[in-house]
Amino acid sequence: MSTSSRYPFTAIVGQDDLRLALLLNAVSPAVGGVLVRGEKGTAKSTAVRALAALLPPVRTVEGCRFSCDPAAPDPGCPDGPHPADGPGGERAARMVELPVGASEDRLVGALDIERALAEGVKAFEPGLLADAHRGILYVDEVNLLHDHLIDLLLDAAAMGASYVEREGVSVRHAARFLLVGTMNPEEGELRPQLLDRFGLTVEVAASREPDQRVEVVRRRLAFEDDPAAFAGRWSGEEAELRARVAAARALLPRVRLGDGALRRIAAVCAAFEVDGMRGDLVMARTATALAAWAGRTEVAVEDVRRAALLALPHRRRRNPFDAPGLDEEKLDEVLRDAAADDPEDEPPTPPEGRAPEDPADGDDDGPGPDGGGGGQPDPGDGAGDGSGGLPPQRTEDSGAPAPEDAPEALTGAEPGESGGGTPRPGSAEQQAVAAGEPFRTKVLSVPGLGAGAAGRRSRARTEHGRTTGAPRPEGALTKLHLTATVRAAAPHQRARGRSGRGLVVRRDDLRQATREGREGNLVLFVVDASGSMAARKRMGAVKGAVLSLLLDAYQRRDKVGLVTFRGREAEVALPPTSSVDAAAARLQALPTGGRTPLAAGLLKAHDVLRVERLRDATRRPLLVVVTDGRATGGPEPVALAARAARLHAAEATASVVVDCETGPVRLGLAGELARELRGTAVTLDELRAEALTGLVKDVTDHPRARRAA
Repeated sequence: MSTSSRYPFTAIVGQDDLRLALLLNAVSPAVGGVLVRGEKGTAKSTAVRALAALLPPVRTVEGCRFSCDPAAPDPGCPDGPHPADGPGGERAARMVELPVGASEDRLVGALDIERALAEGVKAFEPGLLADAHRGILYVDEVNLLHDHLIDLLLDAAAMGASYVEREGVSVRHAARFLLVGTMNPEEGELRPQLLDRFGLTVEVAASREPDQRVEVVRRRLAFEDDPAAFAGRWSGEEAELRARVAAARALLPRVRLGDGALRRIAAVCAAFEVDGMRGDLVMARTATALAAWAGRTEVAVEDVRRAALLALPHRRRRNPFDAPGLDEEKLDEVLRDAAADDPEDEPPTPPEGRAPEDPADGDDDGPGPDGGGGGQPDPGDGAGDGSGGLPPQRTEDSGAPAPEDAPEALTGAEPGESGGGTPRPGSAEQQAVAAGEPFRTKVLSVPGLGAGAAGRRSRARTEHGRTTGAPRPEGALTKLHLTATVRAAAPHQRARGRSGRGLVVRRDDLRQATREGREGNLVLFVVDASGSMAARKRMGAVKGAVLSLLLDAYQRRDKVGLVTFRGREAEVALPPTSSVDAAAARLQALPTGGRTPLAAGLLKAHDVLRVERLRDATRRPLLVVVTDGRATGGPEPVALAARAARLHAAEATASVVVDCETGPVRLGLAGELARELRGTAVTLDELRAEALTGLVKDVTDHPRARRAA
């Protein structure tokens, strides 16, 4: 991408935390990259792509495909060995983008196995990791990246090198890069291992300030009308910022991180129960970079505070239900306590100039509506203002007001009803019941051998796992079965005139390794939220079980969906997703009340599964219906429910019905529904933490479910 076609970094309006985090990594790549979390349309990708123009140029060995530094070439470079202080050139720092759907060979590089066997040479084509060496590796929608690519990224980020292994043939090259990822949390969370690899994390959101939104639109339209002219108007500010990054890099080795700052860092990480020592290291590097960015040679208290706000929010999460973030009042208290232990230190400076005991969270009057991003302050300015010395910008309200469309009807019963009364079946909407505590579930699995997306649940044919066969490849060879290939070629060596080293291999000799691993599934819950289900203990147990399965699905890379039915209709409360946070919020707010349109719930579930089969025909579903089996409302509700159930049975959907009927007299309607679904049923008494999750596992092994799958 040319400089003129890239949106200038200094023209970005607002987003102070995002811009500061990226600039700190430009000053000190050892900080470890940035994860940018936020809603759509908040300049996440724009800011990352604009960062590359601010990085200093890179000197490389002439002709080296792996960007070796002439002053210190990699001794193991596949294009080497390179002579020390050999000829070199200079190029701009690269920003390499990793597509979500990239293959393993595109990421790490490809080995020509046929040439390796026949000629004994390592013919290697570099991948994206080699291109990103000494530059930026950018992953948009990083939370949607496939597991096997995430594993490769983790290995390269940890070792600073990439290893390509293919049936005993291996290649290694240096791969040190600045990892930057963007994601929308609504589309699913990151695995904890990858989350911890990002040095800093930033939450971004669109401004609610009209003047700032106007400026964003004005600048974007001007850029789209004439990118070159727009970039030209900001070229002076870009040059100033580029020079400031270079000056901060030069100053960085002289910045002193004293024992007092180190003690504060350790105290903060201990107080917030940060696992491991990576958080301490990242905070130390970030605080040092902040001091260099401000033009100082000593790390200040506010540098430590700012570093904690950038480096710790994603490291203190205990499970996917915990919201990311850091309690700033607790942070200030910890820093004050640490300062009290060291009388030579001053207490931390509160943000925005307010007193430590002032609980107000509002901003002071900010600059004008021009959105900032123009000139740069002196390096010494802004050291304690919480912005890290960024260009003046209109500040955004850091508060998170409650959404205006929050459901108000969830907070009470019908007028005139007693708050302590027992709701009548079919009565008006009742208050949402809190879910029970989540628990560890048993492993759920769908019978048979699938071919869905890589995951950690059911058996499936995958690219990784246990080798189960060695057929001839159909199309390009992707995974060589070395033993079978040698066995196929060996009888023909004399006839083919083999006379030296290397095996004479023909195309017909090659064998593809077929492997069996694990796939992710779709678990779709259909929950009866009618008046007959309004008992608090009953709904609390149901929600607790569903939340537990959602947590398990997050860990096993499943999709999970939720359909609820009550009153006159059914609705998709949660479309199939991997976002545990969104699922937990929907379940907590689920109300009860009204009639029981069971047929509508089953038909809605059928529609959801039909659409998901069109999107991904290889992902196998499991249907879990939580109901007492009653069907009310409309003509022939029971017959309609039976016909809807037979639709699922005809499509061989594995299913289970959780019978929520109570009382001395039971109608057994849930059991009849299970028979129509060709599934199985359990009573409400069996709806305990281990019972429900164990039940889903048992039903997948049920003979009927096995035939259906």
